[in-house]
Amino acid sequence: MNLVIAATFICGACVLSSCKTAHTATAKAAPKVVSTELIRTSQSWDGVELPDYFQGRPELVAVKYVFPAGQKLGWHHHVAMNYGVLVQGELTIIGLDGKTKVVHEGEAVVEMVGTIHHGENRGKKDCILYMFYLSQKDLPLAVQHPEITQQ
Repeated sequence: MNLVIAATFICGACVLSSCKTAHTATAKAAPKVVSTELIRTSQSWDGVELPDYFQGRPELVAVKYVFPAGQKLGWHHHVAMNYGVLVQGELTIIGLDGKTKVVHEGEAVVEMVGTIHHGENRGKKDCILYMFYLSQKDLPLAVQHPEITQQ
């Protein structure tokens, strides 16, 4: 009797295993999540080390910017660290000192902190840029410098 029970378990396990293998072979594998690190750095795009974090409670801000073809932002600087991803077009960032960075579609960029600069779309289609600010309550995302007229 014990031999019959053992044979039943073995045959049952083989059948279940075969069914599972057959089902797996006929089912299409689900696509997997893909993770791609775009950037990891402690420097802004101009090679300057980022400042230490603020003391106190953080405020995280996400902003979508759309730069129409041919448009420029005014001269400004950032108080808080920020970085982003350009999802469409090409954006040129120019420092007051003349340093230039061209950000291409799909690239990440870490902005300058405390350094005056501006961005412009020199291309023929709109630029779309998602920026993420590591700020604090009541801090401006950018401090404008309308007194600077060089473009």
